[in-house]
Amino acid sequence: MSSKREFIIEAEELLSEAEELLLQIQEGLDEEVDPDSINALFRTVHTLKGISGLFGHEGLQNFCHSLENLLDDIRMGRVELSETTVDFLFRQHDFLKSSIKKVSEGKEVDVEPEVKEIEDFRASPKKEGPSDDLNSLLGEDILKVLSEYEEHRLRENLKKQKGIYIAQQVFELSDFDKKLKAITEKIKKKGELIATLPVSEGVPEGSIGFKLLIASQSPAEELNLGIKVDTIKEPLKKKPRPRAQPLKKEASKVDSIKSSTTTVRVDIEKLDMVLNTVGELALTHGAIKRIEDELLEQFGYDRLVFDIHRVAQSFTRKLKELQDFLLELRMVPVGQIFSRISQIVRRYSKQLNKPVELKIFGEETEIDKYIAEEIVDPLMHIVRNSIDHGIEDEETRLRLGKNRTGQICLRAYQRGYNVVVEVEDDGRGLELDRIREKAVKTGLITGDEKLTEKEIVDLIFKPGFSTSDTVTEVSGRGVGMDVVKDRVAALGGYVDVSTEKDRFTRISLILPITLAIIKSLLVRVGPHQFAIALSSIAETVQIKRTELQSIEGRFVYNLRDEPLPVVPLDRYYGIGNGKAGEDAFIVVAGFGERRVGLLVDEVQGSQDLVIKSLGEYFEGLKGFAGAAEVGRHEVVMVIDVESIIEEALVSYKGVKS
Repeated sequence: MSSKREFIIEAEELLSEAEELLLQIQEGLDEEVDPDSINALFRTVHTLKGISGLFGHEGLQNFCHSLENLLDDIRMGRVELSETTVDFLFRQHDFLKSSIKKVSEGKEVDVEPEVKEIEDFRASPKKEGPSDDLNSLLGEDILKVLSEYEEHRLRENLKKQKGIYIAQQVFELSDFDKKLKAITEKIKKKGELIATLPVSEGVPEGSIGFKLLIASQSPAEELNLGIKVDTIKEPLKKKPRPRAQPLKKEASKVDSIKSSTTTVRVDIEKLDMVLNTVGELALTHGAIKRIEDELLEQFGYDRLVFDIHRVAQSFTRKLKELQDFLLELRMVPVGQIFSRISQIVRRYSKQLNKPVELKIFGEETEIDKYIAEEIVDPLMHIVRNSIDHGIEDEETRLRLGKNRTGQICLRAYQRGYNVVVEVEDDGRGLELDRIREKAVKTGLITGDEKLTEKEIVDLIFKPGFSTSDTVTEVSGRGVGMDVVKDRVAALGGYVDVSTEKDRFTRISLILPITLAIIKSLLVRVGPHQFAIALSSIAETVQIKRTELQSIEGRFVYNLRDEPLPVVPLDRYYGIGNGKAGEDAFIVVAGFGERRVGLLVDEVQGSQDLVIKSLGEYFEGLKGFAGAAEVGRHEVVMVIDVESIIEEALVSYKGVKS
């Protein structure tokens, strides 16, 4: 792996950790921020600074150094931790993400403006320190050995009117570390361990003593530390707010320098290389099956034929296990990207002064890592639009009888060979009259053109279309729903929209679970063989060609009393040989109202295929999503179902109107 690639992987992991910590800090602002989260964020930025210098990225190293100084000011209390501060940290995190992306693309990163911005923020008016007389509380002998950070944490806990306690304990040298760790864990469940101070007076030889300075909302009798605790200051008697405690792993029973994990990091490109090899094995498997059939036909049920059959059966099982295992390695829970979207909701709801509650369902649903990363930006754009255009302001919501807090739901669930990811808001819904008016104004449609509700909704996917009259920081940046649709279509999926005035808008991304190994249906059109992803297929129907109806040159089939637009693939690809038989098959592709029938001569069965890109030379080739090898190393083209559906529905609409 190149040093550049290694740096990008390390940096992205650290940024992911930093994002999680920032979210924890932001959530704690309403109650109490865990100082461990701030310290962990400080260490993460410090590590990123170190690897930036190690790999020669001096600009990023300087930026991380400035950010590290700001975080040090925050954890030491020199800069107040407020919503403004957290928002500022999120902006610096965004800059780091964009900088890492530039590094991956070989571009220069200019950090000087951001470094100056951080220094200006650090120089802003400092919070006033508390006026507690710590000398009278603890005495000079303890205060003089406290570090600056420990003294700051003591003052912070006094401000929150927590109880301050000192516990003293003597341990045998042989096992003091384990026993001290056990007491520390108990303290953290009840409050905060401010300082651990060694003592020498009254400690017998072969032992070691410590004073533990503790802050807690609980009274001394509820600490349950198993050692004597002296109360320095009683806590304010009030009901403590519930606070979720992180799960703690039990202390290891055996000292060891062995790593606590057995995981290794693997570049997804290496998994792709293994998948290519699995594709070759699939072809070998097909060859063995073909040889078995030919030997059976030539020699009958001979012993050698039985041996080959057993080998083929074993090969089939092992190959299936290998394919499933490789796909499992590529899968990640959708919750990984949902956690990133939650940051967007929090940030922009505050920026627009619209309180929004985020609900998440199905975060354990798994999807291919590549697809997950590709849909992050489309989801971010949809959520921003929901907050900016969908959720009403508080006054409007109250007038409509709604809760003053808006609601956005993120859902994910599996449907067949697809994963559906939905973003739903309980806002004003799409304003269809306004969409139509804007479409007429921009020349997308004529004033007298009749459109169904679904066709009006589809107008939002036209390039450059927007009903927003002003550009805001949240949306209206020239990246429209057309980009969302194109990105999803490039993954072999499509976008569906449902809306109701003053009630909701739901945008669904229907995506294949993986792009690595695709379960496909092999079909024949004339002398040619094609593959269609099973994730795109609703059903197949055997028909007589005479059952097709023609309307102005467009074919329609009556499927359960519903007209289904039919696309003869021989005409679409220009490969007709004039010898088509009377019997044919319709492959019904798409779902709901977005369905068309693909007319083929024969359905030849299903097969797992490793899809290969057509490359830059064939980029833009109409109607094909890629290619795959089958049989005796024969190449079949994989049909781009989404583009055919799009083209067919447009032409079919023209026929209907």
